[in-house]
Amino acid sequence: MIASLPMYDRPETAAANDRLWAGVRERLRDAGVDAPDALTREGELWDHWEAPDLLLSQTCGLPYRSRLKGTVTIVGSPDYGLESCPPGYYASYVVVRGDDMDIAPEDWPGKRLVYNEGRSQSGWAAALNHAARLGTSFGPSFASGGHRLSALALAEGRADISVIDAQTWRMIRRWDDWAAGLKVIGLTDPTPATPFITSARNTPETAAAVALALREAVAGMSAEDRDILSLRGIATVDEAAYLSVPTPD
Repeated sequence: MIASLPMYDRPETAAANDRLWAGVRERLRDAGVDAPDALTREGELWDHWEAPDLLLSQTCGLPYRSRLKGTVTIVGSPDYGLESCPPGYYASYVVVRGDDMDIAPEDWPGKRLVYNEGRSQSGWAAALNHAARLGTSFGPSFASGGHRLSALALAEGRADISVIDAQTWRMIRRWDDWAAGLKVIGLTDPTPATPFITSARNTPETAAAVALALREAVAGMSAEDRDILSLRGIATVDEAAYLSVPTPD
């Protein structure tokens, strides 16, 4: 049986994520649902998300609508209290180096775009959709393997522009000193945030128990852990809202 919370797990948040899972786990066991002792952190994310014994994980909107729909059930959407976003939604910041003055959309075709990966809503789809809405595009692009790695590529001069989800950017600004050399020049439209999921093979009763345990565990977090994870609560976002977000060609 698998439980994982991979989306915003980094050394500074790992202990708080462990405590959040402990709160979910104990509530599930009290409800008669077997739950693993600890979060799974090793292995490929697709192996977590598509595991028939997945109890709880967190994915991204693009993987959900492109591959996971029907394999998993959404049990909640995070409310991170993000700028210009209703509960259960997030957006991405357009980020460049602090000394870059050529930041108008018409300048973007000359900039090297770095994105986290091609299965990402917030780093790839949001970037292309945002540029298209502004009537522009980007220059040559490459994948970094993660939002933090994209920001680091900007700071080190290996790329010129990136689109980074607002919750990750909040953590980068908080814990990575080199981020002081970067600046935000735009904000994408909000889309449904990284959903919490369980395997669709679980019974509706188990899925409901996971959803309730997650909601209650988040509500019961300490003030310190709430500050670390920036997690204000669990919202309900219709599946149709996830499926309606356009995927770039």
